[in-house]
Amino acid sequence: MKHLILLVTVVFCFSCASTSPKKEAHDRDTTATKRITLLFAGDFMQHQEQIDAAATDSGYDYQNCFSEVKEEVSKADVAIGNLELTLGGEPYAGYPGFSAPDEYMHAILDAGFDVITLANNHCLDRGRSGLERTIHKLDSLKVPHVGTYLNKEERESKYPLFIQKKGFCIALLNYTYATNGLKVREPNVVNYIDKNEILRDIKKALAKNPDVIIACMHWGTEYKSVPDSAQIELASWLFAHGVNHIIGTHPHVVQPMEMRYDRINKQQHILVYSLGNYLSDMSESKTDGGAMFKMELCKDSAVRVEKCGYSLVWTSRPKHSGEKNYKIIPAASPREDLPSRSSNRLKIFVKDSRELFATHNKGIDEYIF
Repeated sequence: MKHLILLVTVVFCFSCASTSPKKEAHDRDTTATKRITLLFAGDFMQHQEQIDAAATDSGYDYQNCFSEVKEEVSKADVAIGNLELTLGGEPYAGYPGFSAPDEYMHAILDAGFDVITLANNHCLDRGRSGLERTIHKLDSLKVPHVGTYLNKEERESKYPLFIQKKGFCIALLNYTYATNGLKVREPNVVNYIDKNEILRDIKKALAKNPDVIIACMHWGTEYKSVPDSAQIELASWLFAHGVNHIIGTHPHVVQPMEMRYDRINKQQHILVYSLGNYLSDMSESKTDGGAMFKMELCKDSAVRVEKCGYSLVWTSRPKHSGEKNYKIIPAASPREDLPSRSSNRLKIFVKDSRELFATHNKGIDEYIF
């Protein structure tokens, strides 16, 4: 995990462990071009089969799950993932009431992820105690997180989440469409999709004059490979009211991505409708993988997207691979030693995903690592 320093103020500051004097001087020069790389991953899940596979005599071991993507994730200046479960403590369980072992979170951080989004339909799976324990655990690990809060005062002081690194100030927003019929109990707060609330949050973010505002939206229709009308309408509304980029999760399948350009305001907008599953036990067609999305922002006289792209990932399962644990595989350049059952399933996922993106993506292509 990249070294993080948590400030007492509302700003979360990321600090590199070894910064040269030359680099520091470069960052202080406001006329110099600055660059930052952001990486986003989809849904981190823990079904019962995953929990069982990770069990050891002394606890749970998830390190191998991320071994083939760790280098790529760690290269990003800021890596962000959606924790679609609670760290609610024992008894650990998968669907429908997710509570994962703490070791899972440790492995996610060890893989290089820096920021966790929590506003999703499973954040209340263990009720108030699960929501609060998840927050306390992340706080104890000094992990910036966004989307759920112990109370209104905490939300007011910590939201939006401002990320400052490499001369950039990035405002991060996070909302969910619902929480599976479970109601949040006071004093806890969950960020639901509510335009009035979102508009207030955008205005609060704009008051800090960030370089970009990124909204992580948990939305859409499960298992549907194209965005529904509510996603399409809300995306345009968010852009019209000040959000620069949108990264979506929830449908458990990948959905199209777009690069838009607002000619009136001369702004670029990245729109990723859904990144699909990052690590899960879902095995139905198109749910057995997902995508990582990477963007490089550049700032001199203005802020722009220098380059961006997606990379497909797929989950290898013990019952097909013969290995003990689940593992995320770079789908575009998989290991040559994958068993035929795994290899064939991976190829189907890649074929389906590429056909979808070739048809619907606008200005965003695949990159291979």
